[in-house]
Amino acid sequence: MPSFDVVSEIDAHELTNAVDQTNREIANRFDFKGSGARVEREEYVLTIIAQAEFQVKQVVEILRLKVAKRGIDVVCLDEGDISTNVAEARQKITVRHGLDQEFARKVVKCIKESQVKVTTQIQDEQVRVTGKKRDDLQAVIAVLRSASIGLPLQFTNFRD
Repeated sequence: MPSFDVVSEIDAHELTNAVDQTNREIANRFDFKGSGARVEREEYVLTIIAQAEFQVKQVVEILRLKVAKRGIDVVCLDEGDISTNVAEARQKITVRHGLDQEFARKVVKCIKESQVKVTTQIQDEQVRVTGKKRDDLQAVIAVLRSASIGLPLQFTNFRD
């Protein structure tokens, strides 16, 4: 029986490149000279550090542009609140990757609402979709591409 997996993956190497490009642009921009503004990365958590809140917002805009240019969907960036103290302002941005239970259920619900005759199975951070015909699976892919789940979706492991 034909099947495929629905996943949400982020290329970690491209994310690193986007963060490096952002830091390089911040270092070269006149309005950030000597401010110590930067983006730090730990796995899938980015921390933006600057002197003031408006600078943090500017760095976030630069980061969004660089991330989009590297082929990563900006929807996966989950921005936290900006915390300020006397010396600096910080903001944590979590890069969502993988389908957690909440988003996997949304994907399954979307597939069920389309009334295409396929079976779905949640497996760790992916959803396996199995159907009798290849056309059914392609219909499910079309439905998921048009749906707004809140995460970028990829379709892998397509087997006939």
